[in-house]
Amino acid sequence: MPITIEQVVNLIPEWRGRTTHIQTLSGGLTNTNYRVEVDGEPYFVRVPGASTELLAIDRENEAHNSIAAAEAGVAPRVIHHLPEQQVMVLEFIDGVTKSIASMQSPGVPAQVAASLQRLHAGRRFLRDFDMFRLVEFYLQIADQQTVRIPPGYRDRLPVVAEIEAAIRSHPLPSVPCNNDLLPENFIDDGQRLVLVDFEYSGNNDPCFELGNTCQEARYDEARYVELCAGYFGEARPSLLGRMHLFAIMSDVGWTLWGAIQSKISKLDFDFWAYALGRWERAQAMLDSAEFPGWLRSAERGD
Repeated sequence: MPITIEQVVNLIPEWRGRTTHIQTLSGGLTNTNYRVEVDGEPYFVRVPGASTELLAIDRENEAHNSIAAAEAGVAPRVIHHLPEQQVMVLEFIDGVTKSIASMQSPGVPAQVAASLQRLHAGRRFLRDFDMFRLVEFYLQIADQQTVRIPPGYRDRLPVVAEIEAAIRSHPLPSVPCNNDLLPENFIDDGQRLVLVDFEYSGNNDPCFELGNTCQEARYDEARYVELCAGYFGEARPSLLGRMHLFAIMSDVGWTLWGAIQSKISKLDFDFWAYALGRWERAQAMLDSAEFPGWLRSAERGD
């Protein structure tokens, strides 16, 4: 049986005998999240969902990296960690959760670049993250668990290999990345954009972080350029090409994530529709007139 939030509260010695108020938060697609007030002081509590090991979530890695990201000044502090229960209690950030619309507001790409620079300059994370290897892992899980995947997915694997070859031709030094920066994982506290949810964090190419963010926020080319220039100081074609290729890989990988979730998750969410939407977007980019140019730019480097 999964642990309940009431059991979590009772497991924290500092909270015993104190007045607590529990509120379930919306928005989580892997875990159940809560706001717990203890004598009026709010905390964010994350309780893991079912079978998340099938999604390649490493809870030791997540806890280590969450602490490192907080040290970098760009993520909530970890207040309590219950490793046996895989539960984390985090500082509650008082701010506005971003949305796709607000991520597209003027000046936001520059804010995103500043937060990512701080994260990426911090101490290295526990493990590495590689979306190409994650795709292979997810395909194995899909076979083992008889998970349906979108039609034509495996037919596109040769072009995924082309993307990897282009990316590997001029690799960038890896940095500590969140790797899953959908808009809801940014919180504006009035001074900075705080990053949350380090389940898929790991040392990675910074262009994956940038490309993934652009894909999640549905950025147009002008915002790609703004984010790239804000982060690197310039928007070179090779960097933009890498960002676009990694944006595609973001959807290629999370398509399988959604398909697996549709089989194992207990949450009330249409993960199959999520997977299909991701795959349709990935295919549209693969079939676009710009795709060959992104490959060439990444292959040439500078």
